[in-house]
Amino acid sequence: MTQNNELWREETISTQPIFEGKMITLQVDTVAMPDGRTATREIVKHPGAAAVMALLDGKLLVVEQFRKPLEKFQIEIPAGKLDAGEDPMEAAARELEEETGYKSNSLKLVSGFFTSPGFADEKLYLYFAENVTAGTQHTDEDEYLQVEAITLEQAEAYIAEGRISDAKTILAVYAWKLYLLTGTI
Repeated sequence: MTQNNELWREETISTQPIFEGKMITLQVDTVAMPDGRTATREIVKHPGAAAVMALLDGKLLVVEQFRKPLEKFQIEIPAGKLDAGEDPMEAAARELEEETGYKSNSLKLVSGFFTSPGFADEKLYLYFAENVTAGTQHTDEDEYLQVEAITLEQAEAYIAEGRISDAKTILAVYAWKLYLLTGTI
């Protein structure tokens, strides 16, 4: 790989706002290419999100819910959007309790990663929680989900069946497997 990444840098010439919602905004940027030509980039702006790989008695806490963009039910780890200025670890703790009814006072960052950098700036923070205790579930008023604690074997079967198919949950399952093999995250 070259050390001079600036050779391919795209400079923004203009930004056209297209849509502003409560979760995302969409804009179209016109950029100057390194060779002098211009191009357009459709960009989704997102405030970021936090997710939790929480273990309860050696099982992974997950939620099953209908995902409208996919038109199917999905099994996922608890997660949610960051509020403006919110610390990702605080968001992870909030989402864990809101969605599952469990809480943890010891979250450890596993990784922060961009979900789809080709068109979106969303950064998702994945946390690990091993010592979970009962709390109070309080889902959003438009959120319907079922909580379950699953074994690693169930998680792997759900991945094979497509019931788990989102990146954050697949990453969590493989991090969990690594944790079981090495004892570290």
